[in-house]
Amino acid sequence: MQQFLYRIQPTRLEMLGAGPTAHEASIVGEHFRYLERLTASGVVLMAGRTLNSDERTFGIVVFSAPSEKEAEELMRSDPCVRHGVMRAELFPYRVALWSLKGPEDGAAGPDQAPDPTPAPVSPAAGPQPRQP
Repeated sequence: MQQFLYRIQPTRLEMLGAGPTAHEASIVGEHFRYLERLTASGVVLMAGRTLNSDERTFGIVVFSAPSEKEAEELMRSDPCVRHGVMRAELFPYRVALWSLKGPEDGAAGPDQAPDPTPAPVSPAAGPQPRQP
């Protein structure tokens, strides 16, 4: 397996300031559930977003895929990308270090609603990350 990262950014920046439209909010919910399923199956290593709400904001998804073609398909299947709510760019990637501590409190959990903003792949070589 190879590792990849995709970066996503909102196509309509006002979604972050004024808030998402009903359509955008629905798609962002689908995006969050999509990433939850991929995380539960071990494909996604981590996903998150920057906390700023200006033109520099972005989300990332770090995941594993057998090939660049399949990584591209996974990225394009993200509901936010597929529906044009966010634009995405794929990068080959390799996790070099992995903390055993895990994310701090404040990360969205399964019982929390997703943040309606960019969020946006699995280890290939080297030691496998351990789950906390």
